[in-house]
Amino acid sequence: MPLFSATEFSTYLRPRTVSAAEYELAHELTEDAIRGEVGERLTDPPQRGIKSVALAVAGRCLTNPGGLRSATAGAVSESYTDALTGAVLTDQELRRVRRAVGLAETTGRRARMLDIAGGPQ
Repeated sequence: MPLFSATEFSTYLRPRTVSAAEYELAHELTEDAIRGEVGERLTDPPQRGIKSVALAVAGRCLTNPGGLRSATAGAVSESYTDALTGAVLTDQELRRVRRAVGLAETTGRRARMLDIAGGPQ
């Protein structure tokens, strides 16, 4: 199921040129991240509101896969974020995706409980 087309992705990242392989990888990683949050609630075609989040996540996958926050050329200084590397949804994106598929919104970063007897909940 396409969350967005190759043309839409290329337009979103313009002027950067996107190869077919880059599109496929970014789309697959993005779909995996979104499905990881909402599971089979994601429909074909996707619900309204999913495409904009998917394009933003996929764009980060290609333009900033390592989570670089800042860089300095003179005396080489780099700074990386603690999160949001690769295909990870921000708190706001997570709320938007959950709302789009009809799930309750979450507050803050996702907290998971572990049932020692039965595994993750």
